[in-house]
Amino acid sequence: MRRYIIRKVPMTDSLNSECRFAILIDADNISDKYVKIILDEVANSGVATYKRIYGDWTSQRLASWKKVLLENSIIPMQQYSYTYGKSSTDSAMIIDAMDILYSGNVDGFAIVSSDSDFTRLAARLRESGMQVIGMGEQKTPEPFISACNQFKYLDLLYASRKAEELEEDEAEAAEDEAVRGRRKKKPAGKRAAKSEKAKDAKREPEAEEALEADPERLATEEAPRRHPGDAGGVARIVAAGDLFDEPDTAEIEFGEMSKADRRRHMKKIRSTVNAIIDKFSDEEGWVSLGRMGDELSKRLPDFDVRNYGFKKLRPFLKSLGVYEFDEPDGTSGQRQIYMRLRES
Repeated sequence: MRRYIIRKVPMTDSLNSECRFAILIDADNISDKYVKIILDEVANSGVATYKRIYGDWTSQRLASWKKVLLENSIIPMQQYSYTYGKSSTDSAMIIDAMDILYSGNVDGFAIVSSDSDFTRLAARLRESGMQVIGMGEQKTPEPFISACNQFKYLDLLYASRKAEELEEDEAEAAEDEAVRGRRKKKPAGKRAAKSEKAKDAKREPEAEEALEADPERLATEEAPRRHPGDAGGVARIVAAGDLFDEPDTAEIEFGEMSKADRRRHMKKIRSTVNAIIDKFSDEEGWVSLGRMGDELSKRLPDFDVRNYGFKKLRPFLKSLGVYEFDEPDGTSGQRQIYMRLRES
């Protein structure tokens, strides 16, 4: 006679299945304007169970943080500056991080700082199996970036978000203007129509003369809007050959990469993409876009298409101009997208 043992498997809700993160913020070198981006980036990966920020809250330098802390339920951790010019915040963050690690209550850490002093901490947390997300500005040293599983450039993400908000505001303004234009009563009769045509004909040469007299205005009106990380919109980054020939002396808007950094990043990205294709492609050189995205995030912790003015991986890779894609038409039911190095 066979005996069957029935085991009850505990049910877990969706919240428990998500990664739990501890957010530790160094207030000494991170601005309060980044707080929404920090919380959103962690929310993309899991749930924030610890939200702590470290600094000397008796100092007026951190006064702007106080309202932000209340609105986002971030706990301030007081740490006095014992010596002028020396930061004791780093030590407090490291001690708390290790305490949280040994508590076993989290699956990962978000270390928010542009300071290289947290390099060893990030490496130690990863040795214990923790997922480590680093966040900081472009001034963050390379060793700290490499020690993290992922690294987010807060200044680039902030600039990208501001650009999106500006585009939305302009679209809403244009829509409102169009609505108001439709509501205006049209001039009645042929005489009014002729009068309007005469006014338009008079305005056109006046506008052309004004633009010719002011070439700077002409350049401003014709130039496309710039996006973070590409110095002139997507069209400028599409030309892969031109990207490496741009001068370093050109003016850079806030939040954009410098020309030298952009060339260095793009060169590293292209070589990494080519290495992934060599490693994981089939006999015809095709590799799935999903595999490409997974491997890029593993090999380049600071890779994020938003740094270059894009929202998705496929448009970014297409903009490089050296890869071709096999995209399903939907009739076969196939949804996977493949890419390979374009044959010359």
